[in-house]
Amino acid sequence: MTPEPAHEEVHYINRSGWLRAAVLGANDGIVSVSSLIVGVAASDPGHTAVLIAGAAGLAAGAMSMAAGEYVSVSSQSDTEKADIARERHALATTPIAEEAELAAIFEARGLSHATAALVARELTEKDALGAHVREELGLSEINSANPLQAAFTSGVTFSVAAAVPLMAAWLAPPTMIFGVVIPVTLVSLGVLGTLGAHAGGAPKRPAAARVIFWGAAAMAITAAVGTIFGVHA
Repeated sequence: MTPEPAHEEVHYINRSGWLRAAVLGANDGIVSVSSLIVGVAASDPGHTAVLIAGAAGLAAGAMSMAAGEYVSVSSQSDTEKADIARERHALATTPIAEEAELAAIFEARGLSHATAALVARELTEKDALGAHVREELGLSEINSANPLQAAFTSGVTFSVAAAVPLMAAWLAPPTMIFGVVIPVTLVSLGVLGTLGAHAGGAPKRPAAARVIFWGAAAMAITAAVGTIFGVHA
């Protein structure tokens, strides 16, 4: 008889890489562009100027987010690769010490000395580098850095999310930009927080409240700056 396959549970941590970039990009897109629109509108420059500022913010922000994610995640990836290279060298030069180190890790987690040594021996025989990368460095396919994925996800979600307040400003009458953009932004942030929490299997209310609070704070600050430094005809 063949053994029954192990029960596979759904773990949302598998989504952490792209989900973090997606939520960050979307949240930044909504908050930064809506805050820019509200701040410029508070200085009373005219409807066209507000739309131009919002469109420029969308384009610049999307590129900035994509480039920033790529650079930062690439730096993380470089560090991971350097650590893996050091582990590979250590395994080639001091294999006995590395196996003892692996056994000590398992023993510290609660295994008996004999069991820890046995586990370390069997893992070393199967895939020594993989075992050390997982157990010593804490790296796996789930949490390893992926610069292109992070850059693409963040740039696209920023653009899509930033288009929401920009579209609201475009459709709003010139005298009602505040009355349209602000509630649209707050609702969008609430939806974003809820969807992000749902995708990650986390509580929805705290996530939605968090993004709404900080989005409202950002708009309030930029509106105050626009009012103080605005030039009124």
